[in-house]
Amino acid sequence: MRKVKILVSGRVQGVYFRVFTQNKAKHFAIKGSVKNLPDGRVEIIAEAAEDITIEKFIKWCRKGPITARIDNIEIAELQSDEVLTSFKII
Repeated sequence: MRKVKILVSGRVQGVYFRVFTQNKAKHFAIKGSVKNLPDGRVEIIAEAAEDITIEKFIKWCRKGPITARIDNIEIAELQSDEVLTSFKII
């Protein structure tokens, strides 16, 4: 099991980024959450059983939906201590 925190900056709020992210996470069977941060970034917590699944999701995050503009992403590995059961928008 691999769990990461992804911070995405650019034009990512007000462009349905969270909805697109939730749909892509469901496509990859990723559990976690996505939320807007006060500083204009979006925070994604993503957990999956296989590294390749997380890598594919991160690759998508670097591009984002057509309505967004991704300037930068930061990725941090997290401990998988809490059992996640779905992917939700916060």
